[in-house]
Amino acid sequence: MRKHLFSAGLALLVAATSLSMTAYAPPAQASEIKYIVNDVPVTSYDIQRRAAFLKLQKRKGNAGEEMIEQTLRQAEMKRLNIRISDKQVDDAYARFAGSNKLKPAQMDQILAQAGVTSSHFKDYIRTQMGWNQALSSRFRAEGSGGGGTSEQDAVRRMLQQGGAKPSATEYMLQQVIFVVPVSERGSIGKRKREADAMRGRFNGCEQTREFARGLLDVTVRDLGRVLAPQLPPEWADQIKKLKAGGATPVRETDRGVEFIGVCSAREVSDDKVAQMVFQAEGLGKEGNEKADELSKKYIEELRAKARIVNR
Repeated sequence: MRKHLFSAGLALLVAATSLSMTAYAPPAQASEIKYIVNDVPVTSYDIQRRAAFLKLQKRKGNAGEEMIEQTLRQAEMKRLNIRISDKQVDDAYARFAGSNKLKPAQMDQILAQAGVTSSHFKDYIRTQMGWNQALSSRFRAEGSGGGGTSEQDAVRRMLQQGGAKPSATEYMLQQVIFVVPVSERGSIGKRKREADAMRGRFNGCEQTREFARGLLDVTVRDLGRVLAPQLPPEWADQIKKLKAGGATPVRETDRGVEFIGVCSAREVSDDKVAQMVFQAEGLGKEGNEKADELSKKYIEELRAKARIVNR
């Protein structure tokens, strides 16, 4: 599903590497509101940036319609409380640049000269990452209902295609949050040092609350049984590198700074794992097609309920 959602971004980079560094940048023009989507304006400036984006990708499309859909996706992300941090976006941007042997500053220049701008591309990345989470949640919800893929059906279909019943790592996790209110973000460096010190002492989940006692505004959450396909995307890669008693690097979030500790990890194999692996990987082409269908259906539903005014 993630491959499906980011295919357009990858196409951009293929085109970007062959773009002349002296590409023509369209002159700045006065911006005006073209659409209002659920009280959120879509301006001619937004549409011009998306038109340049489509041209850079060598992809056909209606820039105005794409910006309407992006606005709908962003509204749904907000409704679902899906937040993608600036660091997540910057990291993804740097990976995109690096995969094409470019530095972020070079990528900035290419996008600026193409009339796209790095801010427009980063907004696109943020929306795609958030939409991926929304779509994954919807995919799981529909899969667990009567019309989706049951655990037994997932096992049967995997065995028919020549695969064995899959296994996955089952984690017991603990989340440690050093809360930093928005009004006190200036102190986040100090809080990060405190979190790093506590992480350095972490060697299991038994003593975490003892370590946190006496520290100001520190929350310890037991996340319980989490299978690898269920790991939060922003933490998954770091957690999978750890053994029991390990902890992820400290990172900034909307709540403050936090890390996740691994209490235990073991391999399990059951029908529930098969169902999740089936839904997460989509069994290749069939899964990508289902993701595409679900995304279109989801957008159509959002459009039907939206207030879209053409100015």
